[in-house]
Amino acid sequence: MFNPSRDQARDFLFEAWRKYRANEPLTALETIAVEAIAQHPEYHGLLENRDKYVERDYAPEHGETNPFLHLSMHLAIREQIAIDQPPGVRAAHQTLSQKLDSALDAEHQMMDCLAEMIWQAQRNKTGPDAAVYLGCLARKSASA
Repeated sequence: MFNPSRDQARDFLFEAWRKYRANEPLTALETIAVEAIAQHPEYHGLLENRDKYVERDYAPEHGETNPFLHLSMHLAIREQIAIDQPPGVRAAHQTLSQKLDSALDAEHQMMDCLAEMIWQAQRNKTGPDAAVYLGCLARKSASA
């Protein structure tokens, strides 16, 4: 299982965006990352200035969104959808995408559910529970 450090994950995003802008060949995973980055122009300047942002911390208690975490969650969700793992996540994404008229907006809703599942696993000192994730996705789909 690929489990990069914070610095490795950040460097991956910086390098994928650099290679894209330099018109260099991308790996399959870099292509997925660049597609997510391209949909977030608010992060382009950050990813073009590694020295300034590579070590920056983002405090949620101050209302800050961590752009590296945000983009990494897009990658995780897109991988989940591609392999339908946990089973049903692809259908949940399709339903949300149709209701919201946007695959990107659906992913943003899915991030809330992914974060909820991770938070519950940490709080309960258990592994991630796909039922928690899929239940949250079902509630999001019903209310969208």
